[in-house]
Amino acid sequence: MLVLTRKLNESIKIGDDIEITVIGVDGDQVKLGIDAPRNVDIHRKEIYLSIKEENTAAAGTDASIDILNQLTKSIKK
Repeated sequence: MLVLTRKLNESIKIGDDIEITVIGVDGDQVKLGIDAPRNVDIHRKEIYLSIKEENTAAAGTDASIDILNQLTKSIKK
């Protein structure tokens, strides 16, 4: 893990397209501004993990297999 120290209004760059700026510091909270292309998804980690878990659960359900089997049967008719 790379650890950087930044002050208020200072930034870091990630590649050519992403810039993260310290917008504010209030006690133990830090506000970050993220400038990135629209095609880059940006989520808080807990939201990202929740999305990933839901996608994994949806991809592994038996209901998905049942739906595919029904579609296959209807196409063969």
